[in-house]
Amino acid sequence: MKNIFSNQFTRYGLFAVIGLFIGWAVFHSPEKAEEKHNHSEEEAKSEIWTCSMHPQIRMDKPGKCPICAMDLITVNQSGDVSVDPSAIHFTKEAAQLANVLTSVVSSQKPVKEVRLYGKVQADERLLQSQVAYISGRIEKLLVNFTGETVRKGQTLAVIYSPELVTAQQELLEAAKTKQQEPEIYEASKEKLRQWKLTDKQISEIENSGKVQANMEVESTASGIVTARRVNNGDYVSQGSVLYEVSDLSRVWVLFDAYESDLPFLKKGDKVEFTIQALPGSSYSGNIIFIDPMIDPVNRVAKVRVEISNSGGKLKPEMFATGSVKSNLDEYNDMLVIPRSAVLWTGKRSIVYVKQPGNDPIFKMREIGIGPMLGNSYVVTDGLSEGEEIVTEGTFSVDAAAQLEGKPSMMNSISDTQGLTSSQTLSKTTQSENLTKLQVKVSGNCDMCKNRIETAAKSVSGVVSAEWNPADKLLRLQIDATKTNSDTVQKTIAKAGHDTEKHKAPDNIYKELPECCLYRK
Repeated sequence: MKNIFSNQFTRYGLFAVIGLFIGWAVFHSPEKAEEKHNHSEEEAKSEIWTCSMHPQIRMDKPGKCPICAMDLITVNQSGDVSVDPSAIHFTKEAAQLANVLTSVVSSQKPVKEVRLYGKVQADERLLQSQVAYISGRIEKLLVNFTGETVRKGQTLAVIYSPELVTAQQELLEAAKTKQQEPEIYEASKEKLRQWKLTDKQISEIENSGKVQANMEVESTASGIVTARRVNNGDYVSQGSVLYEVSDLSRVWVLFDAYESDLPFLKKGDKVEFTIQALPGSSYSGNIIFIDPMIDPVNRVAKVRVEISNSGGKLKPEMFATGSVKSNLDEYNDMLVIPRSAVLWTGKRSIVYVKQPGNDPIFKMREIGIGPMLGNSYVVTDGLSEGEEIVTEGTFSVDAAAQLEGKPSMMNSISDTQGLTSSQTLSKTTQSENLTKLQVKVSGNCDMCKNRIETAAKSVSGVVSAEWNPADKLLRLQIDATKTNSDTVQKTIAKAGHDTEKHKAPDNIYKELPECCLYRK
C-alpha cells in the first residue's frame, strides 16, 4: 500500500475521484428529480380521450364511448385557445365524420324564382256562339261533330221556318205597292235583315218572286267547333245556340299562383314555361292579368299569360310548368345564405357561426331572414359579411349542442343561462329524446311541399320537417315523448297527401289544385 500511495499519478487520480463524489453530494437535489418526474406525469395527464361523434365525452384514459361504443380518440388540450362556455367544440376528426362544411357569408343580388303550374285554355275573347236567328226545324246539319274546323261564312246548318215563309210572302206583296207604300216595303225588308238575310238574298227573293222555305245558318267566325248543341230534326227557337266555336290562333296559359308567391309577381313579368305534352319545347310570355281574388278552396289566384298558337300545337287543358325570376330590389346588397344553413323552429331562425381560428368551434346565433330564394335565404340581420357559418351538417352541430345543454335549436340562450347542474342534465335528457325519421309522402310541387311541411309542424313534438319533391321523403326531427311517426302521418293525410300508412280522404284530395293531384 505504501508503494501504491507513493506513486505520484495514483495520488492525483484518487484526489480527482474524491472531488467528484463531494461535488455530486453537494449539488444533487432529490426535489428536482421529483419535479422532473411530476412534470412527465402532468404531460401524460394532459392527454385526454374523447368520442369523435360525441365531443362532450372526456376521459383520462382510452376506452369506449358510453353513448355509441365507438373507440375514444386523443385530444390535446394544451393549446392557448380560450374556451367559450356556450360554444360547441368539435375535433377535426369529428367534424369530418359528421360531414360538417362551412362557407363564408357574402352579399348578393337577390333573385327569387317562383315556380308556377297551370294549364292551357282557350282565349275567352275568341269564343263564338253560333245561334239560330229564327225559330224553326233543323233540316240538315252540315257540321256534324265536335272538333271540326270551320271558317267564317261557311254554312253550318239549314233551318225550315214557317215564319220565314210568311215574311217572304209579305215582302213580295209589299214590293207590288212599294211606290205607293214605301214604308211597308222597307219594313218587310228590315224584318228579313234582322234574321240575318243579306241584301243580296233579299234581292234574289224579290226578283225571282219565289219563296225560299229553308234558311242557311252561316258561321260568323273561324275556329274549332268545341260543342254541338242540336241534331237533325230538332226544333229551335230564336236565339238557341247551335254550335260553340273557339278560335285557337291565340291561347291563354292560366297558372295557379300560391298566395305566398303573389307579392313577387306583377304584370309584365316574363314567364318561361314548358308544356308537359311537348317535351323539349320551351315558351315564354308576359303576365297580362293577375286575378284580384283568391280561390277560397284552393288558396290560389290565376295568373294569365297570352301566347300565339299559329301552329296549333298548344291545345286546351295541356299542363304547363312555368318559372318567373323576380328581382327583389328592396333587398339589394343584402346577405344571402344557403337554405341548409338555417334551422327554423317556427319562432326563431338560427345558424352556427364558426369561431376564429383553425379549430372547428361553433356558436349558435339567432338571425332574421327575409324571402326564400329557391335554395337560399335573404338575411335581414344577425350576420356580417365575411363571417363563416355551417352550411352542411347543421343538424349534427345542433345535436351536439343539445346533448351538452348549450344554446341550440331547442334551447335559447336565455334558457341555458343560470341553469343548475340538475337543470342542465334535465335538458340534456330531453334532447336525447329527439328522433330523426324519414317518411314517404306523395306530392308533386312546391305547393305540396308547403302543405306537407305545415301539416307536420302543426303536430306537437315535431321539431323540424322538410319534404323533398325529388325523392318524396319527409325528413323529421321529433320529440319521441310527445309524438310519433303514426300521428304525424295521420295529420298529413288529413291535409290531402298519402303517406306510407295512411291514405288521404277522397273528398279532401279532390279539392287540391290540379298541379297537386298525384294519383293516377
